[in-house]
This record gives sequence, structure tokens and C-alpha cells, in this order.
Amino acid sequence: MPTKPVEHAVTIRPARAGDMDILGGFGARLVALHHELDAKRFIEAAKSTPLRYAQFLKSQLARPEVIVIVAEEDGALLGYAYAELEGFDYMALRGPAGVIHDLFVDPSRRRKGVGRMLMEAAMAGLKSRGAERFVLSTAHRNETARSLFAAMGFRPTMIEMTRETDG
Repeated sequence: MPTKPVEHAVTIRPARAGDMDILGGFGARLVALHHELDAKRFIEAAKSTPLRYAQFLKSQLARPEVIVIVAEEDGALLGYAYAELEGFDYMALRGPAGVIHDLFVDPSRRRKGVGRMLMEAAMAGLKSRGAERFVLSTAHRNETARSLFAAMGFRPTMIEMTRETDG
């Protein structure tokens, strides 16, 4: 009788301090991806970016309005989301909202539901903290992310436009 392959489940859990080296690397890859999409608009990842990103995310872990979660399978981290419940933002002309700042999934695991799982968990966490709406920004040329967000019911509401001083 043939044996059925064991399926390994992806779990979503809060990030821990011990995850930060990997999350710092993911953050640096997120920076690099954006820079590749538009080098004039987005900063370039530096040698120090993984460490600095890790330090930043670690500093957010104890903040009750912040969510830093990871997707994990068999002890390996596949991606993360960083989100925050924010109040009024008059510069953005926005009332209180759950803001999804980062979503990163390892490229080898994209288009397999991991990003959706992270987004759903982040939104559930934000809703439980009182969010009545969710907002996020994504690079205009990041078709993969834009497709996911649209499929999850997000609609375009703002367009950032950039121009260098030299025209």
C-alpha cells in the first residue's frame, strides 16, 4: 500500500526576539526588492540593513498596538508581517486605521497562500485592537503584491507620485 506524503502545516505566530536575525534578512530583502523596482524612489539595502531592520522590529515587539508575526513551517520562517494600530493621520487625511507596514514572503513560497495567511492574521489582530479599516502602501510596480491585496478586497485610494529635482 503506498504511503501518503506527510503534509507540513504553515503556522502563523507572534515573532520572538530569537527570530530577529532572519526577519532582519527578510527586511533587507524587502528593501532590495523595492530598490530594484524603482532605484530612484526606494533606498538601497546596505550591509547594515539586516541588523538595523532586526533591531527595529525587535524594538516593536513589546508595543501593544503593534503586530509582528511570522509564518513558520517545520521550524523554518517563510515570511513576516508588521502592522500597527494608528490614530488620526492628518497628513494622510486618514482616521484611525490598522496599517500594514510590511509583508514579506520568501520568494520560493510566494503564490502558495502564505502571504494571505499573514495578512489575515495581521488584520484579525488589528481588528481585535479596534481597527475599523485597514490601509497599506505597495510599490506601483509590485504586481504580485498588488494582485494579492486586490484579491483580499483592498482598493486603490492614493497614488504617490515622485519626481527628482533635476526634472
